[in-house]
Amino acid sequence: MQRTLLGSALVLLLGIDGAVPHGTPGNSLSPAAVCPPPAGPGEPLRSIVVRPGVRLETVARGLEIPWALAFPPDGRILVTERPGRVRVIDKAGLHSEAWADWSTLSVPDSLRVGAEFLGLALSPDFSTTRQAYLFVSLARRGRIAWSRVYRLTEHEGRAARAEIVVDSLPANDSHAGGALVFGGDGSLYASVGEAGMGRAPHDRELLAGKILRIDPGNPSRDRGARVYAAGLRNVQGMTWHSTHRALLAVEHGPTNGPGEGGRRDQDELNHIRPGEDYGWPTVSGMSADPRFTPPMIEWTPAIAPAGIAEYTGSVWSWRGDLFVTGLRGQQLRRIRIAPDPNRPARLRVLEQEILIEGGLGRLRAVGMGVDGCLYFATSNRDRRGMGDAADDRLFRLHASRVQP
Repeated sequence: MQRTLLGSALVLLLGIDGAVPHGTPGNSLSPAAVCPPPAGPGEPLRSIVVRPGVRLETVARGLEIPWALAFPPDGRILVTERPGRVRVIDKAGLHSEAWADWSTLSVPDSLRVGAEFLGLALSPDFSTTRQAYLFVSLARRGRIAWSRVYRLTEHEGRAARAEIVVDSLPANDSHAGGALVFGGDGSLYASVGEAGMGRAPHDRELLAGKILRIDPGNPSRDRGARVYAAGLRNVQGMTWHSTHRALLAVEHGPTNGPGEGGRRDQDELNHIRPGEDYGWPTVSGMSADPRFTPPMIEWTPAIAPAGIAEYTGSVWSWRGDLFVTGLRGQQLRRIRIAPDPNRPARLRVLEQEILIEGGLGRLRAVGMGVDGCLYFATSNRDRRGMGDAADDRLFRLHASRVQP
């Protein structure tokens, strides 16, 4: 079942109009922090289509192409900006000084022009180790040439040490992947785009078009990552589902580019399992080819899904649901999943709805804060958006009286 909630556009005002239930008997997830109401009125937002009972608060403005969010236990928010910074947002607002930048990584100027900061993941023991992992794409002559994963160690509120964990990952300007997430097994998972390398996603000796599994305790610069899943085009968003103990990824479908056989759309949500091949470039979208694992759902027309997060907040009817952002779709989508009775050990989509659509522009980064709130950011300064002087923005979502 798919529910798409569209209606007359309205101006979204800041605020919250009721209490949210903290939990309910039978809920498999532990009680969460209750997302606090907005501190006060903020700027009026552009007219958008929004689900009743949902309100937004502008947390920060003036970001430059935010790509990923991370949430230290002390309540700060870390945001990667594609040009090469990790910024800090706290109760005082957006800090002007970067938490990490190119100088932190000691990357020479010749490799920075056109290079990008992408995914960011905090170590599960960040409270004691102060370690975080950063996915970076480096450039030669202004074009993306390869990627690295760095381990950063925080000292006195700023990343003070950077070590290369994995190097020489395939990348190009369009398909670099870049997502990072820790799994419940303690491993770090990284997505690598197919980088225009033809059938490389099917070749397990090559790292292009893969999701990699990295052991943070035993990394190596040369092939220190093992192939976990293959046959992927350009995964830019991953999350580890706490209840189903599953890795989930959103995948950008073809755009009628070179070697894509005239295909377009066919964006995907995939349940990523070890050793499986998800079909690219032989198939895309839903396929009955028994050699490949079909997606949980296909989006045609394309929404360009970029970010994904499991909801662990206090609206119990949403607990365990997925929240997916769309660049082309300019939307925030809620997706309910469950075990698939017809395919053992696999997940299926039960329903989906669009919570927000249009008005905010391209949406990418999304994540759950330690305060029980869902956060997401625009990506309107990436040369494809229609941003204004205050973009890019980070929003906090509030919900009230939301029924299943």
